[in-house]
Amino acid sequence: MIEQLSDFFSFSWFLPETFKSYEWEKPFLLNLIWVILVLMLLRKAVKFLKNPVLELSLPKRVAKNNPWTYLRLVPSLFFFLSLVMIIIALARPQRTNERVEQYTEGIDIMLVMDISESMDLQDFTPNRLESAKGTASDFINGRMGDRIGIVVFAGEAFSLAPLTNDYKLLDELISEIAFDLMEAKGTAIGSAIAAGTNRLKDAESASKVMILLSDGESNAGNVDPLFAAELASAIGIKIYTIAVGKDGMVPYGTDFFGRPQMVESYLDETTLREIAQLTKGEFFRASDGTALQQIFDRIDQLEKSEIMENRYRETTDYYRAYLFWAILFFLVWLLLKSSFLNNFLLD
Repeated sequence: MIEQLSDFFSFSWFLPETFKSYEWEKPFLLNLIWVILVLMLLRKAVKFLKNPVLELSLPKRVAKNNPWTYLRLVPSLFFFLSLVMIIIALARPQRTNERVEQYTEGIDIMLVMDISESMDLQDFTPNRLESAKGTASDFINGRMGDRIGIVVFAGEAFSLAPLTNDYKLLDELISEIAFDLMEAKGTAIGSAIAAGTNRLKDAESASKVMILLSDGESNAGNVDPLFAAELASAIGIKIYTIAVGKDGMVPYGTDFFGRPQMVESYLDETTLREIAQLTKGEFFRASDGTALQQIFDRIDQLEKSEIMENRYRETTDYYRAYLFWAILFFLVWLLLKSSFLNNFLLD
């Protein structure tokens, strides 16, 4: 109680910055300050008109130009201040602290990337794999609250990272992906889907997503891609398939004279479409790095985590401080109204 009273005596209550920081519950009441000021001035004017000042021979101590005569206004000033403090208190100055807690209902995403030899073709800059790595890294760093894992595959599949929200670790692992991670040659799409499904099957999230990125037809492994897709669909996994590259002749390295060499590229688009259809996902075709970026942006929008908010509002009233000053100013007025200050001059 004593500490609260000491706080009330602070003159910071009257600083302009203090008033600007308030939220007023009844701000219209502040207009009464001007009404009271006008009424008090009118009262003085009426009193002057009814009782005009007579030219008298006054003592020197109350001479007309003596500044001490203005001390008669002090009691009225304290009475006015008391009313002002009451009005401020009635207007209810407040400050509100709002605390917002955000949390997400995350999505589990497996990024399944083809690192077979054909991903070294250069219809993307510098090649298909490096372009896919950069785009995938941007995708991961743009997510919030999701767990993401990585599977890489060529002639066999390998789980590079389990589901995690350590995006820095995932970024480092993606940067280290290279063609020499796999000894087995070929493209084992079925094995890759099975490896991703194995990582996602025990996940408890409401949404499970696999992003399969490949540039060739499934020609390795002992798991049929469509059978693997059916298993994924059975446990609620949605697969977005991305066909990377162009069909036909595409650049690959240079010859002895430094001229670009062309090799033939073939992509089994039909199988990737069927995988997406079986799992209620979508199929995309990326013919260059820009298109690949747009596809990842599209998937990012389709699979947004649900952000939930809890808001806590704490409102603090400050009217007590102004009621305290109102009572204090009123008591001072009571002490001064019959003192020598009010009788310094004849009425």
